Amino acid sequence: MPDLRRHQRHPEDPDRPRVVNGPLTLQALVPEQLPQLFMYLDDQLQENGRGAVPLFQPISRGQSRLPPDKAASFAASFTVPFGQPRWRRMWLALDARGAIAGHVDLRARPEIAAYHRALLGMGVHRDHRGAGLGRQLVEHALAWASVTPPLEWVDLDVLSGNLAARRLYERAGFVVTGEVHDLYRIDGESHGSVTMSRRLAPHPR
Repeated sequence: MPDLRRHQRHPEDPDRPRVVNGPLTLQALVPEQLPQLFMYLDDQLQENGRGAVPLFQPISRGQSRLPPDKAASFAASFTVPFGQPRWRRMWLALDARGAIAGHVDLRARPEIAAYHRALLGMGVHRDHRGAGLGRQLVEHALAWASVTPPLEWVDLDVLSGNLAARRLYERAGFVVTGEVHDLYRIDGESHGSVTMSRRLAPHPR
């Protein structure tokens, strides 16, 4: 297997803070932000399938919280060098007060031989939805991946009924590569899962 630890940075350096959506700033996660991140993720999970928000995680509405073991696993993954099993990179959109408006992350696939692919996850705080931030977060992650060898593909999984998320990913160039119907039984409901992928442009030489 090739040495994956070296990678080219985005020409505009995606780890450097930059302004998006007016007063929002997009920057790479730093360790000091982990407690804030976990509070934000826990708050977001509590919306899972409630009210007008579709089910976006395959877990029961009553169990939609961020457990301590999951937070610990998240924290550990951010310390893993790129290219090693369980690596993860995340970027945050911060408002003028420093509150998290949205996030996007890329992480290693669990399959050892799939080192040329990454998995994408993304979320936007309720106060900032509908303004195009989700698309900007996805494009930022794709820009980083497109100049980070050996990544050639970005994949994601989305619940079949989460139509808004599926449309967002389609607009960002993802295509459906598979669907499993009735994969989950959540709160007495049947839910399928859709796999989507986007092939990256060739890496600059």
